[in-house]
Amino acid sequence: MTTPYPPDHSDRAERTSIGELIGNISDDLSQLFRQEVELAKAEIKQEATKAGKAAGMLGGAGFAGYLAVLLLSLAAVYGLDAVMPAGWAALIVAAVWGIVAAVLYVTGKNRLKTVDPMPRRTVDTIKEDAQWLKNPTG
Repeated sequence: MTTPYPPDHSDRAERTSIGELIGNISDDLSQLFRQEVELAKAEIKQEATKAGKAAGMLGGAGFAGYLAVLLLSLAAVYGLDAVMPAGWAALIVAAVWGIVAAVLYVTGKNRLKTVDPMPRRTVDTIKEDAQWLKNPTG
């Protein structure tokens, strides 16, 4: 008579109690849960880095906007009235900084849209684990 287990495992399987089997399953599930948490942490860290870079771009847009106001004031006082009227010189400088601010803002806003706070890979693996637990034979 052949057993479904190799000879060295059949004795062990017969000696293993239900309590030990449940304990082993519990340990395996605990380890699986810890691994899923670590994966979630890694994904969240990656998304936080992307959000930080996008926030930096938005900060750059704010700084460029500040410079537009500052240069508009300075241009109004020290305008290039030798080349053109002071008002036109101030308007040109302010327009350039306004364009820079707009480009930085749009770029930062678009990058911020790509940030995904949901740890997708972790969710997928948890779904796979749950499916396996429901049907461990495949």
